[in-house]
Amino acid sequence: AAMAALPRHRRFLGGFVCGAAAGAVASCWATWRLLRSQSQPEPSPGRAPAEEPIEEALLERYGFPEAGTETRCYTNHALSYDQAKRVPRWVIEHLSKQKMLAHECFSEIILFSFSVQRAMAETFYLSNIVPQNYENNAGFWNRMEMYCRELTERFEDVWVVSGPLTLPQTSGDGKKSVTYQVIGKDDVAVPSHLYKVILARRSRTSPEPLVLGAFVVPNDPIGFSHQLTDFQVSVQDLERMSGLVFFPQVDKTKDVKNICEVDSCKLMGFKEFTLYVAARKVRSARTLRRLEKAMAELQEAGIEPDEYLLKLYKKKEEELLQEKPAAAREGRAG
Repeated sequence: AAMAALPRHRRFLGGFVCGAAAGAVASCWATWRLLRSQSQPEPSPGRAPAEEPIEEALLERYGFPEAGTETRCYTNHALSYDQAKRVPRWVIEHLSKQKMLAHECFSEIILFSFSVQRAMAETFYLSNIVPQNYENNAGFWNRMEMYCRELTERFEDVWVVSGPLTLPQTSGDGKKSVTYQVIGKDDVAVPSHLYKVILARRSRTSPEPLVLGAFVVPNDPIGFSHQLTDFQVSVQDLERMSGLVFFPQVDKTKDVKNICEVDSCKLMGFKEFTLYVAARKVRSARTLRRLEKAMAELQEAGIEPDEYLLKLYKKKEEELLQEKPAAAREGRAG
């Protein structure tokens, strides 16, 4: 869904597992006070404890600056927001086969618990949006997200962290600099690149190690000739680029394997992806005109509809033909 003021940019990401997190300032201050109290000797009996140094009290008098980067938890995702750039620094989601089935049911029959409806709605919050090249969002990035969902067929739990990057560019004189476009009345930063970190677990009881992969893609159109492995980087390199530490409770030196060595890391090809997009358009068509347009676009792309799409088209056509006379009767009755 595009940001209202920015028709050429799309949202990214939705759905995550929520974990408790303390605010950066509060936790930092609590830790400092604990260490300080532990390092001070116990006061002698009958002797009053020493007062805090005046300078320390003055520094704290009106509070320390707050970055506003503490974790924000929602029903099915969590994020850290960059107040200066007006975009999330990172967004984390947890995927499972059960959640994917729930998402499909929501699309089909809209019969859902309040909590699931709320989780779906929360993925559209502005705090969860990054300005993204339209072709990238609808194409390569979309295929990446489809691959992440596909992983739930082979792994019981999949965690995905996504976020923006503004990486340095080298000019003709060899000097590096970081520049980025801002858009909208609030000067929202447009990233030069986007990243995903994928962590997957075969099952809770499996002896297999976790699988991990990090990917950095330019915020530009990317054609079908590129594979996901073309954009794979080490987690350590991505941590250096982003200033973040991903999955800090995982020992990345021995407890994980490269996801692209264990799994395929293969994205949908042109034909498969085009058929997928056509099927979505057919399924969501509300008029016969839109239904025919979806099939015409497929023909223009030089792709023959497969058996699944033909059955879907026929079923949708019958539904729309039945709705047409019913709507006409209601109009006459009114």
